[in-house]
Amino acid sequence: MFDVITLLVLCIKYESLVERLSAGKLDYVCKSRLKHLAGAFAGVSINLIFFPLDTLKTRLQSPSYQQIYRSQNATVNRTLFRGLYQGISTVTVIAVPSSVVFFSTYESLKRVIGSTGIPQPAVHAFSSSVAQLLNCAVVTPAEVLKQNAQILKHDAQTKKRISPTTEVTRMLMKHPAGLWRGYTALAARDLPFTALQFPVFEYLKKNLTVRRSRMKDGEPVTGVFERARISAASAGIAGSAAAWITTPFDVVKTRMMLEASEESKNRREIRRSVLQILQSILRDDGVTGLFRGGLVRAMFTIAGNGMYMGCYEGAKFYLNDRGMHGEEDELHR
Repeated sequence: MFDVITLLVLCIKYESLVERLSAGKLDYVCKSRLKHLAGAFAGVSINLIFFPLDTLKTRLQSPSYQQIYRSQNATVNRTLFRGLYQGISTVTVIAVPSSVVFFSTYESLKRVIGSTGIPQPAVHAFSSSVAQLLNCAVVTPAEVLKQNAQILKHDAQTKKRISPTTEVTRMLMKHPAGLWRGYTALAARDLPFTALQFPVFEYLKKNLTVRRSRMKDGEPVTGVFERARISAASAGIAGSAAAWITTPFDVVKTRMMLEASEESKNRREIRRSVLQILQSILRDDGVTGLFRGGLVRAMFTIAGNGMYMGCYEGAKFYLNDRGMHGEEDELHR
């Protein structure tokens, strides 16, 4: 239901902007909204397509993986592949505001700081890091609900009455502060991820564009689809590499967020720092435990990032080609 409402709102806003675009009445604010809507559409689509892989990753990283999702003969239990869309509504609803918060902050900072003469890799790293910190504050409650819903097991009668997301929400409302559990771990994962991803993304995009131009005997790469495709490939490569490198932080983040439901079940406060959780993983599972789910994460990141940034950059290129860019777009060309 949440997915349908979100898509309807996006469609209404998109149609309004398209009408103004056709009439030549698109101002700076509307241009920004159109780019953000393109990213939001991509975000919703990516959530729907790749969410099962995210659920598998969460279950692989959960502390109950060995007990619930592994059989006695060390084979994978079928339970691992059941209810792969549990918790999808939370991330679908948050896709729009999180996209707007991140990209509006990233583009604004990149425009302001980029004119100061600071090296571009530093500009991209700083701008994306600040944007990601704000984005984490928006995403954390939805991420806590999502991950706890992804590992929830309940009997057939309960399943018929309420959804996993509703059940987890009721559980966590007993300790509302638990909705913000894991913000530090989420930031600890996303800051290095973003700081690694965006400078590499911008570097690859620039060099792939130059290489493509050389293949065309020096002609500039002007096609919207061609430039969007280069952006998608650059984002996929940069994102998958950053995802693999930051997997240990992702495992710690998953463990910390799953403790929120344990607090509600046991009616007692569970407070473990990032370092304490890291030590417990190393003690119980060794170094390999820190990279559990890393391959799955890299797989959906290379595809998801490619689609996401391809759509966003494609919308930006389209607006530029229509002659509707301002000073901020000239700065990024």
